[in-house]
Amino acid sequence: MDELDRIEQESELDAEQTAEIAFEETEVIEDDVEMMDTAVDEEYGAEQIQVLEGLEAVRKRPGMYIGSTGPRGLHHLVYEIVDNSIDEALAGFCTDIDVEILPGDVISVRDNGRGIPVELNEKLGLPSVTVVLTVLHAGGKFGGSGYKVSGGLHGVGSSVVNALSEWLEVEVSRGGQIYAQRFERGNAVSDLTVIGDREETGTVIRFKPDPEIFTETTEYDFGTLEGRLRQSAFLNAGLRITLKDLRDAENVVEKEYCYEGGLSSFVDFLQKSRGITPLHEHPIHFSVVKEDKEAEIALMYSNSYNEIIYSFANNVQTVDGGTHETGFKTALTRVFNDYGHKYKFLKEATDKLSGDDCREGLTAVISVKLTEAQFEGQTKGKLGNTDITPLVSGVVYDKLLTYFEENPQVAKAIFSKALDASRAREAARKARDLARRKSALEGNSMPGKLADCTEKSAEFTEIYIVEGDSAGGSAKDGRDRQYQAILPLWGKMLNVERSRIDKVIGNDKLAPVVTALGTGIGEEFNLEKLRYDKVIIMADADVDGAHIRTLLLTFFFRYMRPLIETGHVYIAQPPLFKVSKGKKFAYAFSDEERDQKIDEMGGGCDIQRYKGLGEMDPEQLWETTMDPQTRIMLRVSLSDAMEADETFSLLMGDAVEPRREFIMRNAKFVQNLDV
Repeated sequence: MDELDRIEQESELDAEQTAEIAFEETEVIEDDVEMMDTAVDEEYGAEQIQVLEGLEAVRKRPGMYIGSTGPRGLHHLVYEIVDNSIDEALAGFCTDIDVEILPGDVISVRDNGRGIPVELNEKLGLPSVTVVLTVLHAGGKFGGSGYKVSGGLHGVGSSVVNALSEWLEVEVSRGGQIYAQRFERGNAVSDLTVIGDREETGTVIRFKPDPEIFTETTEYDFGTLEGRLRQSAFLNAGLRITLKDLRDAENVVEKEYCYEGGLSSFVDFLQKSRGITPLHEHPIHFSVVKEDKEAEIALMYSNSYNEIIYSFANNVQTVDGGTHETGFKTALTRVFNDYGHKYKFLKEATDKLSGDDCREGLTAVISVKLTEAQFEGQTKGKLGNTDITPLVSGVVYDKLLTYFEENPQVAKAIFSKALDASRAREAARKARDLARRKSALEGNSMPGKLADCTEKSAEFTEIYIVEGDSAGGSAKDGRDRQYQAILPLWGKMLNVERSRIDKVIGNDKLAPVVTALGTGIGEEFNLEKLRYDKVIIMADADVDGAHIRTLLLTFFFRYMRPLIETGHVYIAQPPLFKVSKGKKFAYAFSDEERDQKIDEMGGGCDIQRYKGLGEMDPEQLWETTMDPQTRIMLRVSLSDAMEADETFSLLMGDAVEPRREFIMRNAKFVQNLDV
């Protein structure tokens, strides 16, 4: 525990403008209104199953339908089947969903909805359940009256899962009987038959992912599924979702998720999981229903300097925002400025808070449901329905303004934080202006410790951000000066997770990085000005080096996120050992590789353990870590922004206990650190 305490101590710190858009008044339903009843009166039968096209291309081009054939696509198969069950819940016919990971990584999803229709589809002469599972774009979501609100991957979910499974079995309880059918790689290998009687209704789908498609792995990660299913439970208040891992009979894991508080519970969870201290006791919650659209919002402010906004449309996360998120942000900024002028938080008529000021420390979840959701892009990353904007704007403006007037102490605490953010942003602006004037006087000079490269075209260059002057010296002498630049860092780096932007801009450890890269930071970031194609973090393979990497990655994630999103950030992988015998030598990057090299050389080897980059001479550093022909580097990617945001907040935030729990829980995955 002494090492953990040392990490904690080293992590301690020294101490939009949103465009105005037309606002349309919207009828607002009171907070205690029941959420829109999405149940439909029409019968859900064979006539609601409409066929659009066949299933030919799925196995040939699976990435077009599930994004990838790696772990992300593998888990997406589960989400597609679960989302179909959730559509039944949205329609008012399902209350329980059970997901099981069976031995052999077989997935079972059971719900108590109406059951997939089994009647004959007149167009194809097949049972409707067979059509749903074998024909692309067949289901109750394409103009039929089966569902008013649905998510899913453009309605192709069930058939795509079937096509990408080694085998799939379906059981439908409907009309007092149980129907069953089996498929292999998308093709029916048995007829739909009655196997029993049951009064209850529902659907069970079991499938085994096809290793011919998922060549990387077919093993499911419990934590990944847990996060997604828990999120679905938050978004559907009262829906019970269970997840069981039955792969190890002696170590069965079971989790149940059911949140009567819905989005308010979601906001509470997001803050507690990050160790964030709230500014008020309970989340602020409001909702509105109008015709065939509904919007629900929960929000809470904290002592954090970051904003956390998650938006959803028909339970699909809109990671790129959209019209519902625009309506929320615009109304929020208007509320702050109108309330601020009315109650003299803003003294002058020209005083104005920006959108960023109003959202500092905000945790918010926005969920809208609408009949014809229009998503931009194949991955449904952004909502495009313009008619949802005034609906969200209306409820946010009316209800939040009323809440502030009825809770003046909470409003005062939130406004105090927003005003502090505004002052910090103004200080940051002045610091940027001063830095620009200074650069102009100095002829736009680069940082003094930067050893730049001679190549001027960014696409052919790379910069190594190196821990310490000693390693920096070796890197400068060992590099290829034509295209490799070296920037040594020294001293304690700022933890930006606990700092406002004014502290970040003026920090003498981060300023050289910002100047060298040339992009600016925050709202002024411009990827087109990036001076190097590869930004490579090169630190020692020990706890201190891991800490430096985490601090830099936190800075890039919070203030230069497009660098990560576009794949410009890398982590160098220096070797841990040099294994030598006589004139023979080899480098090893792990304990296992070291032992392998020793065996290959017949034993009796000399082992040198590199404690730091500075122990390598320039030639060794070049051939092991910097030579493009032989080096190993890790590209930093951002596959799940929500999870990344939570992890950075947890690791670099103020709360000690959640971080300690995270470290202890994940210590088994850490290798090759001197701890």
